[in-house]
Amino acid sequence: MVCALGAAVCFGTATVLQAMAAREAGAAGGGGDAALLLRALRQWRYLAGLALDGLGFLLQIAALRSLPIYAVSAALAASLAVTAVVAARLLKVRLSGVEWTAVAVVCLGLAMLGLASGTEGAENGPGALRYAMVATALAVLLLGLLGGRLHGRTRALVLGLGAGFGFGVVEVSVRLIDSLRPVDLLTNPAAYALLLGGGAAFLLLTSALQRGSVTTATAGMVIGETIGPAAVGVIWLGDRTREGLTWLAALGFAVAVAGALALARFGEAPQETAAPRETPVSPPTATP
Repeated sequence: MVCALGAAVCFGTATVLQAMAAREAGAAGGGGDAALLLRALRQWRYLAGLALDGLGFLLQIAALRSLPIYAVSAALAASLAVTAVVAARLLKVRLSGVEWTAVAVVCLGLAMLGLASGTEGAENGPGALRYAMVATALAVLLLGLLGGRLHGRTRALVLGLGAGFGFGVVEVSVRLIDSLRPVDLLTNPAAYALLLGGGAAFLLLTSALQRGSVTTATAGMVIGETIGPAAVGVIWLGDRTREGLTWLAALGFAVAVAGALALARFGEAPQETAAPRETPVSPPTATP
């Protein structure tokens, strides 16, 4: 659980640092997305964010090797609470009472999960599950192509949901990789599913946040990356809770995800509120 919470802290902080770097890069000049990315890569905050993303991914893998998927996915969704708190500190964003309550709700849900979670399941799942993950990753790519043709909130929701499915493929695939020997990785479909799912999720989420509602896209992502993988872990991988605490784990999962959804607008760090400009007063025109 410490690794899962550490991953959430890394991902949540990285979001704010990368948003700050992207803002400075955008203010430095025009150009398309590629030019903006190149300028952002020269910002230390953006590079620090990438480093935190890498560290968070390693912590996520460590957590998935020790905890049930439902506990890790709920903890990762809680990165939105971290983003909200860090944004309040660094971007001077004021959180409302409802948002601070949502942060507290996320923490409460994670505490319940921590008390109720058992160890990771010992089952490897059916052999077809590895190929199902590859098929799901390919379906996410197809969903991205179809969703890109939609408009408005529907587009953001479909792409965000697809991104969540892709991240869910990563979570499940980590559990399906038994050996890190190069020969074993090359022959394990789960390794390919992990790469395809992660890459597709990143592309879909980036597209959703660029041209759609951040809140809608992030809400879809949280739903996609929590419910499905948690179900796979319980049904096929043997994830269980401590004796007699199944109800507490289910309640904690629901509470943590609900709190994260309430903070969905922090899926991309909120923009600072621009100070209102004073309307210039024209000098009185002399009357002849």
